[in-house]
Order: sequence, then C-alpha cells, then structure tokens
Amino acid sequence: MKRHTHLIVLLVCILAVPSAFAQLNPLAAQYFNNPYLGNPAHAGIDEGFDIAMAYRKLWSGVTGTPEVQNLTATYGYRRTGIGLNVNFDRAGLQRQTRVVGSYAYHLPLGANRQVLHFGVSLGAMDQRLSSGDINGDPNDPLAQQYNQRETYVDGDFGVAYTTERLKLEASLPNLNSLLKRSDIRLADLPTFYAAASYHLVLMDELDGVVLEPKVAYRGVKSFDNILDVGANLSFADRQVLLMGMYHSSKSASFGVGLNYKRKYLLSGAYTTQTSALSSYTNGSFELGLKLYLAGSRK
Repeated sequence: MKRHTHLIVLLVCILAVPSAFAQLNPLAAQYFNNPYLGNPAHAGIDEGFDIAMAYRKLWSGVTGTPEVQNLTATYGYRRTGIGLNVNFDRAGLQRQTRVVGSYAYHLPLGANRQVLHFGVSLGAMDQRLSSGDINGDPNDPLAQQYNQRETYVDGDFGVAYTTERLKLEASLPNLNSLLKRSDIRLADLPTFYAAASYHLVLMDELDGVVLEPKVAYRGVKSFDNILDVGANLSFADRQVLLMGMYHSSKSASFGVGLNYKRKYLLSGAYTTQTSALSSYTNGSFELGLKLYLAGSRK
C-alpha cells in the first residue's frame, strides 16, 4: 500500500505541475514566426510550401523537466491551404503525442488585401507513461491502468481576418475537451486563443524597419485567462527579427531571429517562468528553424 501511495503522489506531480509549465507559456514561435501553431486558419495563408521545427526545454537542474518537440508543414495554393502539426511533449514520466492535419480556406473580400480565413484541424492525441523510467515497480497496476487508455480524436477550429496591415484572429483548440469531455482530463489544456496585430512601417530607408505590435488573450483550463502584449521588430529587409512579449502570468518572452534571404529562418527565444513557479525553474529556452521551400513570402 505504501508503494502505491508513493506512485499516486508521483503521478499527480508529473501530470499536474510539469505540464502546466508548458501550457501556461506556449511555444514563442506561435506569436510571430509560426502563427499556424495557434490557429489552423493560418495553414497556407501564403502561397507555397514551408516546414518548421521547434525544440524547447525548461532550464532546470531537476531530472525530467518538460521538453517539447514540434514539427509543422503547410502548403498554400490560391484560396486553399493544408497543414500538418506534430507535437511531442515530455514531462517526467509522461509522454504526450499529438498529430493533426489541417485544412484552411482563404476568401478574398475586396481592396487592401482583405481576406477572411477559416481553418480546421483533425487528428489524434495519445498519452502514456514511460514505464522504463519508473523508479520502482513498472508493473504497478496504476501505471498499467494509465497506459491502457485509448488514443482519442482531437482537433482545432480557427478564423482570421487580414488586410495589408491588420491581423485579427481567434481559435478554439482541443475540440475534444470542449465538445465531448474526454475521459482524459487535464487541468492545463488551452481553451481559446484570440489576437490582434498591426504592421507599422517605421522607416522605408535602409531596406525598411517594420514594427508589429500584438495583443493576445488566451484561456488555459483551471487557470486565470492570460493577456499577452508585445511586438516584433524587423529590419534589413525583414531578415533580422527581435521579439518581446509580456504575459499577465508574470512572465516574459524574448527572442531573436535571422531570416537569411527570407528563406531560412533560424530563431531562439527565452521565456522566464511565471512568478508562482519561479522557485522551481528559471525558465525555458526555445530553438526554431523554418524553411520556405517554395513560393514567395511577403
């Protein structure tokens, strides 16, 4: 019984605290470099094909801290777009894999490049415990029961409105939790995401300096809603990027990127930890690589 009690405590820790680190602060690329991460309506929003990879790990001396690996690919042709989003989360003993495919439709509305975008994603979510990493009896019934749960269908829905300068968007991630209330219940699932941004050309000389301020508002299950405020500054023909975002969870994200020839985007970001969790970890580092393999980018 004592052994079971220890395992119960362990399961609570790995399923509640570590995963909250990741969801309270999504991948920083979601805000500017790869908005498809937060909204399927961005799939193929520009004609052509691109692929992006991201890796994030919490900076902590504790073994088993959260780690995220992500791969996205999108293709746009005329008014339609398709996308693929593969995400692998690792926190303690927990392994969470989510794979979704996306379809988007981009409807032109008139002058000034006004376009209305719709997107939907559909795929699967799988959650398991790494029995090989259990420091104890890997055959414990509680661990086996956790791994016997079935993979379930999941998806997202999103809309966006864009002009030559303005971007408005909203999305509902994790539709399974919203509509069906799956047996797999997590306290930190994203519940909604909305954002607005505007392109400001500050200087036409020297290949242009562009500032894009952005405000986002998002929900995370069992936590207070979070307000994100920040901006992305680009110069040298938008090949050098500087990003900063403040989160109302009392954390901040800072990033830098090099968009070589506007075809190869290498980026790095650091997100400080929320104030409530700052005593457990110093924050997270994120690395990203995006390749524009075909088509043109604005």
